[in-house]
Amino acid sequence: MFSKRTDWKLTHNRFTETQHQLEKSGRAVLDLTVSNPTRVGVQHDERIFQSLLNPKALDYDPQPKGMLSAREAVVNYYRDQYKGSDFDPESLILTTSTSEGYSYVFRLLCNPQEEILVPKPSYPLFEFLADLQDVKLVPYPLLYDHGWQIDFPSLNNAVTSKTRAVVLVHPNNPTGSYVSQSEQNALNKFCNEHGLALIVDEVFLDYSHDAARRPTFAANNAALTFTLSGLSKISALPQMKLAWIVTSGPAEQVHAAMQRLEVIADTYLSVNAPIQLATAVLLDQRRIVQSFLLTRLQVNLEEFDQQLSRQKLCVRLHVEGGWYAVLRVPVTQSDEDLAIAIMKNLSVLVHPGHFYDFASDGYLVVSLITEPKEFSEGIKRVLDFLNR
Repeated sequence: MFSKRTDWKLTHNRFTETQHQLEKSGRAVLDLTVSNPTRVGVQHDERIFQSLLNPKALDYDPQPKGMLSAREAVVNYYRDQYKGSDFDPESLILTTSTSEGYSYVFRLLCNPQEEILVPKPSYPLFEFLADLQDVKLVPYPLLYDHGWQIDFPSLNNAVTSKTRAVVLVHPNNPTGSYVSQSEQNALNKFCNEHGLALIVDEVFLDYSHDAARRPTFAANNAALTFTLSGLSKISALPQMKLAWIVTSGPAEQVHAAMQRLEVIADTYLSVNAPIQLATAVLLDQRRIVQSFLLTRLQVNLEEFDQQLSRQKLCVRLHVEGGWYAVLRVPVTQSDEDLAIAIMKNLSVLVHPGHFYDFASDGYLVVSLITEPKEFSEGIKRVLDFLNR
């Protein structure tokens, strides 16, 4: 009765089942996996409510790319945040989420069972998005050696006649590694040689852990590039459901891509009018929330490192940006078994590395936006447990 593309294993994995059992038991659990910024003390101002009370929202004016005023607000965000990143709002399409943006781009580029190269480790949502679009994912590894790098020999070996694009996550989730300038140059050359596009997820781009701003791929003109981002992380407003695709690259390719993307967007017209009319105000909220979250990231990283300095078995891997950190631990069992043992014995939630497709066991992933007291106590319990 149902399509093969939805033939997923629908039962809970052991980690999730254990989590549900703890919740039902009423035990207090320290959650070091939190990803929802609306649950960690972020405060926005009342301009949000005022911006949503716009009577113009009662007028239906369907624009496939999104309202020009909203697209101009996104362009102004890039101009302000990333100097020199100027582009035409006509090269931008609004979507309700980056997930929808991926769906548009996958549909644009791929026939059924054609291939997209994706980094490993990385965000687990890609598999479901690919299934729904009848696209095949082919992983290429990120290697760790005092920092993360793209394994270009493996990337070259992964290309076939069915390959259509390379996905980058900049910075990666969960490794927190940015694509370096030399890697960007090599990727542009690689894509041009093989006739591929770049699909770049930049939702965490603003959250660099040092003072330096990493450049956005929205200004990348050396290869056909689709840059995805949105309000969810930029302004810590996942509930407001606004994201976008910026198309850049050689002019002829951009023009052809935008013509097709506009038809796809026109078919759905998914972005609602109140959010589009409020876009400028919602993007401006980043000036409040990013300062708060960057401080939170710094505080938790410092606490993490202080606790790590008092033991020798576990190591935090280098992280440049984003909301997560990776802890390398001794391999005595599978990461899932370890995370479940930590949950059962310590009442602490951490993610096993295999959730993010780490190539081997020995990795746990924690969220750096957790409330500091909860983070400190949770990390203490985990490190004490691992060092017994």
